[in-house]
Amino acid sequence: MSLWKCGIDGCEERFEEAEAAVIHQTVDHDRHECTVCGSVVPDGYFAIRHAFEEHSRAEYVRAYDADSSAVRVREEIKAAIEDEADLHSVVEELKRRDAL
Repeated sequence: MSLWKCGIDGCEERFEEAEAAVIHQTVDHDRHECTVCGSVVPDGYFAIRHAFEEHSRAEYVRAYDADSSAVRVREEIKAAIEDEADLHSVVEELKRRDAL
């Protein structure tokens, strides 16, 4: 089993479960303001999901001065978490903690 790394602002924390990593990102890191629309969302997975579900890839590239490689990396992170994590349980836990 590989460990999940937080990776926000150089955070090196690692977790055995994807759910724990997403909860950590949401609870222990500052929120992220979307450069495209100004929405404030939890950093990490939820910020990536927001960017790619609410905006086009072109909007993301322009707003974040990103390239296709940066887009692919974030798409891979999003897909890996969605393949592995029980996001329903993550949301329920974050609601319980009043973190969403």
